Amino acid sequence: MRSVHVTGPDTTGWVEVDRPVCGPRDVLLAMRACGICGSDDLYTRHGGIPPRQGATPLGHEPAAEVVEVGAQVEGFSVGDHVVVDTMAFRDGLLGSGGAQGGLSEHVLVEEAEPGRQLRVIPPHVPWEVAALNEPMAVAYHGVNRTDPQEGDKVVVFGAGPIGLGAVLGYRRRGASHVVVVDVQPDRLETALRIGADAVIDSTREDVAARLVELHGDGASALVRGVRLGTDIYLDAAGAAVVPQSVTRMAKHGATLGVVAVHKKPVELDFAEILTTELNLVWAMGYPTEIFEVTDDIIENWEKYSLIISHRIPFDRALEALDLARTPGAADKVVVTFG
Repeated sequence: MRSVHVTGPDTTGWVEVDRPVCGPRDVLLAMRACGICGSDDLYTRHGGIPPRQGATPLGHEPAAEVVEVGAQVEGFSVGDHVVVDTMAFRDGLLGSGGAQGGLSEHVLVEEAEPGRQLRVIPPHVPWEVAALNEPMAVAYHGVNRTDPQEGDKVVVFGAGPIGLGAVLGYRRRGASHVVVVDVQPDRLETALRIGADAVIDSTREDVAARLVELHGDGASALVRGVRLGTDIYLDAAGAAVVPQSVTRMAKHGATLGVVAVHKKPVELDFAEILTTELNLVWAMGYPTEIFEVTDDIIENWEKYSLIISHRIPFDRALEALDLARTPGAADKVVVTFG
């Protein structure tokens, strides 16, 4: 079968590999869709987690159909539509340094158990939307790490897929007002369509002044100056200016969560942070969230579909990878099969 691998330094290509053989405790999946993640470019440059010797299979945002079920497996039937926990495979992280990747025609789930590696979903959810389950779990983990309370006012920096997923997550957690900040008007328009209360184009507006209008003045006797009434900030942008700006704007006791990958060190003023007692939290992966987001995707798939900017057939998967790694060329690219 065909599979997309990292075949050399900063190089991806098609590789012919053996189709997996389904054992008595396994489930064989036919891939139906697989999203492209920014970390696919990272793996192309540096390898997976940890880097593999030789070729590295890519693809860790899959949606699939069950095509074979081992005799000893319960809870699955041929034809089931499933979403996947790519961190629960016996042979390593799927598409992130493990032995298999979702940009392949088939994937084998060894010792398959319902609710562990796979969850069955209704067939009405389009494959490309089901493939958002993994990145939406990443976004929801970012939301959970900031521990939102009912009525909190939130600012999300970055209206890419993770930022947009976080908007939906904060809505589920009861946030009263969610603002999205970005530099691309089309992304901001999508944020409004999926449920943001307001958006700010940071190339055209004074972010702090606008947030004072939206979330009020959070200055106090202890923390003076321009301080916002915002309770939670989420950095889904990965630009140094975001945490640096938040530390200058945050009120006492606010929370900053970082779910974005910062590719360069960020300098922060700890003396300034000390006076605000800013809570700084980090989010990576999805320890519990992978199937927590599934019900919302099932119920609101039309809203999630707005996150997808490009649908590209598997035959053009290498083009999809190039498109996704080109700055400003695409928001969310999903490869579709058949």
